[in-house]
Amino acid sequence: MGYQGLELKDRVAVVIGGASGLGRAIMLALAEAGADVVPTSRRTEQVDSAAREAEARGRRAMRLTSNVLDRTSLQALLESVVRELGKVDILVNAAGRTKRTPTIDLSEKDWNDIMETNLTGTLRACQIFGRHMIERRYGRIINVGSLTSLISMHEVAAYAASKSGVASLTKTLAIEWAPHGICVNALVPGVFRTALNEKLLDGTPRGQEFLLRTPMKRFGKPEELGGAAVFLASDSAAFVTGITLPVDGGFLASGVNQ
Repeated sequence: MGYQGLELKDRVAVVIGGASGLGRAIMLALAEAGADVVPTSRRTEQVDSAAREAEARGRRAMRLTSNVLDRTSLQALLESVVRELGKVDILVNAAGRTKRTPTIDLSEKDWNDIMETNLTGTLRACQIFGRHMIERRYGRIINVGSLTSLISMHEVAAYAASKSGVASLTKTLAIEWAPHGICVNALVPGVFRTALNEKLLDGTPRGQEFLLRTPMKRFGKPEELGGAAVFLASDSAAFVTGITLPVDGGFLASGVNQ
């Protein structure tokens, strides 16, 4: 197979949450590797901007909004992409939300809102796009987990529970759908500075602790997640399924760093 197995020419990728943050970085990496892309989120202006970036790389891109809270929205997304581009080979689930709150004060509404987006939203997308992939007997699904899928963090109980659920769901779908030619994996980003978490990181004791615990002594750059995503989306990963792949600057290997 060689290195050509990393090329995504003639593949179609839908990236939910692909119009901003880490999802956008993953979408652009898939486009650079040759895939036509559909960066989708709730915000029309962000979707349009992300699509223009993909087109600047010579790829086809569709401008479609969607909402992971709405199954009908995701079904319409699939149908529109199949009608225009013929198929969906790759699904990336990167939509997410978080809120830092002492767990003793965490409201059920905040808990439910975060779980609905991060975990149930991922399930909805996997079900809808997974059925299409099962019918075609081919697919690559990449869920975006979190360090909190594997270790605990202070005052983000709902986010951590949702992302732990994403890691578990990834493994479950991997074993159920492997006979249908579908690989289901998760990326586990380390500490990447994005609009979602910048207030938690910039000039805070929490941000300094993250740097202390990261052997590379820096936050990740969003584009540094792209290579791992391209690998998992490619034919080079045809025998890789059910894994959570950390891209974390050594964080999970960290013990005493000085």
